[in-house]
Amino acid sequence: MPNNTRECAVLKIEHGLIPPRHPQTNGMVERFNGRISEVIVQTRFASLAEQKVTMENYLKIYNYHILQKALDHETSIQTMKKGQENKPELFKKRVYDLTRLDV
Repeated sequence: MPNNTRECAVLKIEHGLIPPRHPQTNGMVERFNGRISEVIVQTRFASLAEQKVTMENYLKIYNYHILQKALDHETSIQTMKKGQENKPELFKKRVYDLTRLDV
């Protein structure tokens, strides 16, 4: 199992743990991981590079196009964008919604 703290440091991501008594967050993670597993099992990749491109594309679709019930039927990016508008001090980078015009 990879060292998550080290990987987060390389990607400049702050490693955090899910707060206790928040099963909906765990459920979202489990659903996402399950969907990734389905894509990997159902697809034959010619190379590791092809698998990487497929996973990057899936991540874009998941973040920008799939509405999440737990996020009041918004996409992950829409929710992050609202969060950045409400509490900009929590964000180091600007969140871009690539599916529509950014204002």
